[in-house]
Amino acid sequence: MKKLTISDGSFRLSHTQSLSLPALSLNESESWAFVGSNGSGKSALARALSDELTLLTGDRENQFKHIVRISFEQLQKLVTEEWQRNNTDMLSEGEDDTGRTTAEIIQLEQANQDQCQRLAEMFGISHLLNRRFKYLSTGETRKTLLCQALISSPDLLILDEPFDGLDVASRHQLAQLLSELSAQGVTLVLVLNRFDEIPEFITHIGVLAGCHLTRTGLRDDILSEALVAQLAQSERLSGTSLPPADVTESTPLAADQPLITLNNCFIHYNDRPIINGLNWQVNPGEHWQIVGPNGAGKSTLLSLITGDHPQGYSNDLTLFGRKRGSGETIWDIKKHIGYVSSNLHLDYRVSVSVRNVILSGYLDSIGIYQATSDTQDKLTQQWLDLLGLSNLADTPFHSLSWGQQRLTLIARALVKHPALLILDEPLQGLDPLNRQLVKRWIDVLISEGKSQLLFVSHHAEDAPACITHRLSFIPTGNSYAYAIENKGYQ
Repeated sequence: MKKLTISDGSFRLSHTQSLSLPALSLNESESWAFVGSNGSGKSALARALSDELTLLTGDRENQFKHIVRISFEQLQKLVTEEWQRNNTDMLSEGEDDTGRTTAEIIQLEQANQDQCQRLAEMFGISHLLNRRFKYLSTGETRKTLLCQALISSPDLLILDEPFDGLDVASRHQLAQLLSELSAQGVTLVLVLNRFDEIPEFITHIGVLAGCHLTRTGLRDDILSEALVAQLAQSERLSGTSLPPADVTESTPLAADQPLITLNNCFIHYNDRPIINGLNWQVNPGEHWQIVGPNGAGKSTLLSLITGDHPQGYSNDLTLFGRKRGSGETIWDIKKHIGYVSSNLHLDYRVSVSVRNVILSGYLDSIGIYQATSDTQDKLTQQWLDLLGLSNLADTPFHSLSWGQQRLTLIARALVKHPALLILDEPLQGLDPLNRQLVKRWIDVLISEGKSQLLFVSHHAEDAPACITHRLSFIPTGNSYAYAIENKGYQ
C-alpha cells in the first residue's frame, strides 16, 4: 500500500517563518480534508505534500508515483501568462491572437483528445474547448484547471479550494466526481475553508493554526471540534463596528434618483450575445443579489457599471444621475463605487504593501500614485487593526495568504463607505469566521443607509440579510433571459 508520511517536519516558508507538521500519514485510498483560518498554512501544507517546499528538518517519505496539485495561485499565474502572450489586452485588426484555447490548456501536460472531450462534457464546458482560455469567466477557468489535473490520472490529487468559483450545479458535479475517484482508489486531499463543503466521502481531517498542524483524526471527531471552535469565535463578532468614512472627500448623491438605469442592453463577443436585451433599474434603498451560471454575463454586467467595459458607451446606461458618454470621466464613476472581484484580485499585481492596498481604496487606483491625507492614513490604520493585520501592514501584499489578500481587498472596497458597493464573489477563499466577519461589515455599512449593494455569489447562504431584490440570469438556448424579483423570492 502506497503512503506519504511526514515526521517532525519543518518546511521553509520564508526567512522567518516555517510550516510545522509533527506527524502526518496519508495512506492509499484515503480521502483527507485540511481546514484552518486564513494564513494558517493550509496552502503551504498542500505544497509540502507535493514536494514543492524545502524540508528543513524531519523526514518526508513518499511512495505515490504521480502527485498533482492545483490552486488559485496557479490559476492566477496561468491567466496572467495568457494575457502576456500578446502583451496587450486589445489586438489590432487582423492580428492573430496567440492565446491558447481551453482544449490546449487542458492538454498542457498530457495530450489526450478523447479524455479532454470526456472531461469537458462532464464539467459542461465542451462548447468552450475552442475558445481562448483568457476570455473565460472565473468559474469556467476553474473547471478547465480541474480538467487539466484529472487528464493525467494522478494517484494522489491535491485540490486547494476546488469548489470556490463554481456554481451550485458544478459544485455538485465536482463532489460527485471526487466521490467516484475516491471509490476507485484515488487518494484525495482537499484544502477547504468551508466546513459545509467537506464532502461525505472524506475519511480524515487535519486542522492547522499558525502554520502548525495541530490535530489529525477521523472526520466526525475532528469536524465536531472545529465547528465548536468556529461557533465560539463567531459569537465574539457582535460588537464589530467599522472605521468612519473620510467625510472631507465624500460627495453625496441625490437621494431621490436611481443609481442605475439600463435600457435594452446588448453586449456581444464574436457575434455571441453575452447580455441580451436586459432592462434593469436600481432604485434608492434597493440591495440586489445577482445570480446565474458560470459564463452567464454577471461579471460583464458589473464591468459596464464600473466603467471598465468599452461597450458601456454604446448602451443606454444612466449611472448616478448621469447618462454614460455625457462627458463624465472614469474617475467620476469610480469615486462613488467600492468594488471587489476575482478579476480585481488577479489584476492587483503591483508591488505594494498591505497598508497601501487599503489606502488605494480612497484613490480608486491599483497602487498609490498621489499624496494621501492624514485622515486617510489614520483611517487605514484603523482598518488594519480591525483586520488583525497591523503587524503585517508594511509587508508585500502578495506575501499574504490568498484569503488574507481577499480580506484586504474587501477592506479597500469599504473604506469610502461608497454609494454603490459591488461585491463579485467576495467570500472566495475565506474561512467561516472571516466570512461571517465580512457579512457583519456589510450589514453595518448598509445599516448606515448611505450605501447600496450589488452582490454576486454562487453560494445562496452567503447573501447578506439586507438583500431586497434579485436579478437572475436564466439560460435560454444560446443566450439568457432575465428575471427580476423582490425579497419575496426567499
